[in-house]
Amino acid sequence: MCDNDSLDDMLEYQLRTGGVSRRQFGALTLGAGVVSMLPAVAGAAETQDAEVEIKTPDGTCDAYFVHPAKGAAPAVLVWPDIFGLRPAFRQMGKRLAESGYAVLVVNPFYRVKKAPTSDSQDFSNPEVRNKLFALAGALTPDTVNTDAKAFVTWLDAQSAVDKKKKIGTTGYCMGGPLTMRTAAAFPDRVGAGASFHGGGLVTDKPDSPHLLVPKMKAHYLFAIAQNDDEKQPDAKTVLKEAFAKAKLPAEIEVYPAMHGWCPPDSRVYDQAQAEKAWTRMLALFKTSLA
Repeated sequence: MCDNDSLDDMLEYQLRTGGVSRRQFGALTLGAGVVSMLPAVAGAAETQDAEVEIKTPDGTCDAYFVHPAKGAAPAVLVWPDIFGLRPAFRQMGKRLAESGYAVLVVNPFYRVKKAPTSDSQDFSNPEVRNKLFALAGALTPDTVNTDAKAFVTWLDAQSAVDKKKKIGTTGYCMGGPLTMRTAAAFPDRVGAGASFHGGGLVTDKPDSPHLLVPKMKAHYLFAIAQNDDEKQPDAKTVLKEAFAKAKLPAEIEVYPAMHGWCPPDSRVYDQAQAEKAWTRMLALFKTSLA
């Protein structure tokens, strides 16, 4: 996952390199609180949605489930960024459902608090940042695995999910590595994963997500922010080598956009680059969730 050190390093790097001041960084990080309108989906499917609760070994997870109103569709599990389940991710989930998928967007911090889990999205505020780090830091490889099992099991029990099709999983920022843990834990069920400006994908720790690639069968998309690449330029190479060695397809690309550019409530939201990443995700799902 995107651990405390990875997130803190990311912030300090932006400040140290002179790209932005601390005040400016607060204005540019994820979560401006205003959700931009996403482009309409051509031939959008009519959808049904609901706020749902999913039992796990550690409690009850609140989540958003949205799917085409008719028939069964391949499932997609969405891991949000550090600001958690919120309107922007419900909007993205619905848009994905309009393209023909049964989408579950989870609150990864349900052990502590139901969504919304952050009262402020000013990442430059030390108090806010420390609270967010505490939430993210409480997630471990074990909690991710038990949660993923509960979520996959729940999805497979839904009539709106086509269980003959593979599951996809997407993640943003800290959610990126969670997709990799999910894919490694359920290689026969997860057919595709997509990480958008994921943090902590490659670390020097023995539980680094990239070390799990040999356990996966999923095809992957890694959309990397240019400032994340500047901070860790070797990460993309390590990922490419890991997937090549495992003989798994992986599209790994550095986008000319800042960390956090994909959610529509981000002040660094870049619609052109977000749409490019979204289109690549749809192409991946079309070929891999069979």
